[in-house]
Amino acid sequence: MSLKIGIVGLPNVGKSTLFNALTKQHAPAANFPFTTVDPNVGVVIVPDERLEKLAILTKSAKVVPTAIEFVDIAGLVKGASEGEGLGNKFLSHIREVDAIIEVVRFFPDTNVIHVSGGVNPKEDAETINMELALADLKTCESMLSKAKKDAKSGKTEDMARANALQKYFDALSAGDPARVVTLTNAETDASKDVKLLTQKPILYIANLDEQQIKDTNNIIATFKEKYPNVVPLSVKIEQELAELPADEQKIFLAEYGLAHSGMDDLILAGYKLLGLITFLTTGPDESRAWTVVGGSTAPVAAGKIHSDFEKSFIFAETINWQDLLVNGSYAAAREKGLVRNEGKEYVVKDGDVIIFKTGL
Repeated sequence: MSLKIGIVGLPNVGKSTLFNALTKQHAPAANFPFTTVDPNVGVVIVPDERLEKLAILTKSAKVVPTAIEFVDIAGLVKGASEGEGLGNKFLSHIREVDAIIEVVRFFPDTNVIHVSGGVNPKEDAETINMELALADLKTCESMLSKAKKDAKSGKTEDMARANALQKYFDALSAGDPARVVTLTNAETDASKDVKLLTQKPILYIANLDEQQIKDTNNIIATFKEKYPNVVPLSVKIEQELAELPADEQKIFLAEYGLAHSGMDDLILAGYKLLGLITFLTTGPDESRAWTVVGGSTAPVAAGKIHSDFEKSFIFAETINWQDLLVNGSYAAAREKGLVRNEGKEYVVKDGDVIIFKTGL
C-alpha cells in the first residue's frame, strides 16, 4: 500500500523545512514564495516499539517497519483555484495524495516574509481551505451538469451518480468540505472516480517558535476550537534536532522542556489520519509491520503480504503482541489458549501478530 500525505500551506510557513526535518532530506527552503515548484517526495518510517521487542523475542534477522510518503507541495495563495501563483499545477499535486497536512504559521518573525502581510493562523487556514473548496466546486459543477443529463436515462447507476454529485455541490456551496457528505452505498460506488480535494482528511501543524513551544496549549487554544485536529511543534527546533547525533538529542529537547521529538507525534497522527492500523508478523527471518485500513478482514490483510494469499486464505493464527511477549513464545501462549484460529470474517485489530494459513 503506497500512502502519501501532502504538506501544504501558504508560502513561507515552514513546509519545506518541516519536510526536511521529517525525511532528513535537503529540499530548498528559502525566505521567498514558491521555492518549491515540483513536489519533493520522502519516505518516513512509522515508529513502532512493538517491532523491536518482537524481533528480540523471535531472534529475527531483520526488522521491517511500515512507512508513509510525505510530499512537499509548493505554497498555495489566495486565488489558487483561479490559477494564481501557479495554483492549478499545485492543486493537481494535492489530488494525488491520500491526506493533507496543512502547515499554519504561528511564529512571529519580521525577517520572514508573510504573504498576507501579518501572522493570522485562523485566516491563513481559512484561505487554504477556501481555495481547495472553490477548486472542488468548479470540478463538481462541471461533472454535475453531465451527470444530470445522464440520469435522464433512468439507469440506477446514473441516477446515483447525479445524487452524489448534487450532495457534494450543495455542501461545497454552503461552505462545507466534501468530507462531511454522507453517501449511500450506491452513490459511493457510482462516484468512485470523483476525486475532490476536500474529501481528503486533513491535519494541521501549528508551527511555533522556540518561546511559543513552552506555552503550547495557550498559544493554540483559539485555533484548536475551530480546527481540533492539530499537532503543535516548532519546525525550527525539529530541523536543528534532526541534525544532531542521537546522544545529544535528549539534552537538546530538555532545554525546551520537551520529552520527545514532535516528529513522532506528527507521523503517528498522519497514520491515524489515514484510518490505518498495523498488524505484525514475526519469526527468525524478520519481524515486519504491515499496514491495512481499519476494519479490514483477515483475508484482506493476508493479501498485503501476497495477493495470492487473499484468494487462498484458510484461517489466521492470531495473538495480541503483548500476550505473545508476556508468555515468551508461541508454544506457551498456545497452552493458555491465547493463540486463536480466526476465519474469513475476522476483523484485524491493531497490534495483532498473525500467521496466515493458505491453500498454497
